[in-house]
Amino acid sequence: FGSSAAAHLRASNSISSSTLPTSPRVLPPPPFATMDSGAAKLAKVEKVLGRTGSRGGVIQVRVVFVGDSSGELAGRSLIRNVKGPIREGDILALLETEREARRLR
Repeated sequence: FGSSAAAHLRASNSISSSTLPTSPRVLPPPPFATMDSGAAKLAKVEKVLGRTGSRGGVIQVRVVFVGDSSGELAGRSLIRNVKGPIREGDILALLETEREARRLR
């Protein structure tokens, strides 16, 4: 390459200010953002079933949905895994109500 070819490559590889976007790129919302943010359902701990996990750091509980916040779920019960201190009578705010934990063995 001669000096004129090198100058041409440098000129063609440089970014001019006219090629940069003037406004920030708008991204579509993540898939979980379509979920209603106030969709937490209240459930009362009916019974503590036991500890699970490799070190016993997770407690398995049976919960019953409280009527005022859950609508069609009122009275339905699920088995859930809870991390942290929990006892019978506590109220959990569940963001996800479709999944049920597997029973302890």
